[in-house]
Amino acid sequence: MALMARAQNQALKFGVEMAIPDQVNALAATAEGFGLTLANGEMARAKSLVIASGARYRRLDVADLDRYEGTAVHYWASPLEGRLCAGQDVALVGGGNSAGQAIVYLASQARKVWVLVRAKSLAASMSRYLIDRIKGLHNVELVFESEVVDLKGANGALETIAWRNLRTGEETRKAVPHLFLFIGAEPNTDWLAGSGAALDAKGFVATGDEPGARRHLLETNLPGAFAIGDVRSGSVKRVAAAVGEGAQVVAALHAYLASADPVAPGT
Repeated sequence: MALMARAQNQALKFGVEMAIPDQVNALAATAEGFGLTLANGEMARAKSLVIASGARYRRLDVADLDRYEGTAVHYWASPLEGRLCAGQDVALVGGGNSAGQAIVYLASQARKVWVLVRAKSLAASMSRYLIDRIKGLHNVELVFESEVVDLKGANGALETIAWRNLRTGEETRKAVPHLFLFIGAEPNTDWLAGSGAALDAKGFVATGDEPGARRHLLETNLPGAFAIGDVRSGSVKRVAAAVGEGAQVVAALHAYLASADPVAPGT
């Protein structure tokens, strides 16, 4: 909080105008630059912009999930979560490498780890070294072709979860006080619809690191519009990486604005 306060004060000293809280509903590229339509009806105009709208964790389509988020449903597995579930049964949903790393870590803390995967195996989504390591863990049970269908508990405390076999329809309920979700993330890019900004197949903003592109590493297909952090296609989804891209884009912005005749967006 102290670091953010200092950053805000420094920005204000340089004449930055902040709109907090506010939301951009739409982006339009014009011959003069960009127009951003805000949720309050105002229009902000700029010669260049940085898209850093991030991504949000995918959530299960299960009733009452929000009741347990922050207490019993987790989207990461840090030492804090490890202490919370020490000696207890936990369940984890996901089959990618991040899920695999979390499984290995949680298995060292929890009594048992139930791993629920929609696919028939982990082979197509997880590295072989992780698969082999997980197979060697005595307290990990893999449940394939299954999905979570129900959560039961009270006052934010999760008591049981139920999952259904996608092939047979059979449901299983277990006493599990902690549920870990590693099912990916969705970019906050809905507001870019109709802007002309190029997105990848998953909806993340494509930048100059795309094959065949001739622009700055962080620049989108709209000249003068840059993307950094989790919202950028191909970025490393980590805080340190986002901070580094934030510092790097400053130089790119200066270079773009200092160019004698910057190319107009959309041309």
